[in-house]
Amino acid sequence: MKDTTNHIYILCVCDNHYVPLLAALIRSITRNHLTEEPIEIIAVNDHITKMNRDKISRCVDGDKIKLTWIDIAHCIPKSTKLPTDKSSIPLNIYVRLLIQEFIPQDITRLIYMDVDMLVLEDISKLWNIDLHTNIIGAVQDPFVQSVGRWGGVANYADFGLTVDSPYFNAGLLLIDMKKWRENSISDKVLDCLQTNQQHALYQDQYGLNAILGNQWYMLDAKWNRFAYSEDNQPFLIHFTGRKPIYLTYNYRQDYKDLFFEYLEQTPWKGYKQIGETTRYLKKARNILQKLQNKLRLLRS
Repeated sequence: MKDTTNHIYILCVCDNHYVPLLAALIRSITRNHLTEEPIEIIAVNDHITKMNRDKISRCVDGDKIKLTWIDIAHCIPKSTKLPTDKSSIPLNIYVRLLIQEFIPQDITRLIYMDVDMLVLEDISKLWNIDLHTNIIGAVQDPFVQSVGRWGGVANYADFGLTVDSPYFNAGLLLIDMKKWRENSISDKVLDCLQTNQQHALYQDQYGLNAILGNQWYMLDAKWNRFAYSEDNQPFLIHFTGRKPIYLTYNYRQDYKDLFFEYLEQTPWKGYKQIGETTRYLKKARNILQKLQNKLRLLRS
């Protein structure tokens, strides 16, 4: 068994379209990690080409950073019934709910991160936060804020929550893997999504908030600042909505400049922003994938 003492484990899920985002994220983590803990980035490969995987691997430098690829097919058991919502958000968002299937048992703590992020502070400071008795740490969503607001958990009372119970954004999760497994969180969230599809406006984020509404630790908001934030010194920028790879990105210019500063340090140096046609084609592919998943469920 490998020594996992003091190692930092980070999980990301990425498809071929978003590899420039993953590249910039990895460079930002690497450049701002100043302490001694080794980092292992576990990247779930959702049909990324070999050429792009090789380019991503070149984003990792230094003896303290390791990149491990896991194919998405190895993360989703054939018996698992993934929810099928009507959004254009990729089906791979549900991989974070299946971490007990592919994260080794000897890893007892994990950081999950969406790929549309930049880390501007040493990730070890996040890693070492005390969760006390909670299963996860997360940042309160700046838009939804509480479960009783639109987009939250409409049937919050069914889960022992109150109208003012804080609602977290699931793009960044600091996870106690031991408690996650012991409490069967994956099964509970998937069951919740299957039986409450009419309420799940933000898909898996709804299920996570419903099940973990009383078991999450509120992190400093600087650890998940959206691209329209007024914070001039965020620890982490989260490019929700339009990503900086698109010509139609319309949030903070200085956040976008930071993104391209990190991207310039990768094999995507000189990357040109892409137009709306490419973005809409990606959305169409996501919807088609969900329709295929729905047909698979009907046949099973």
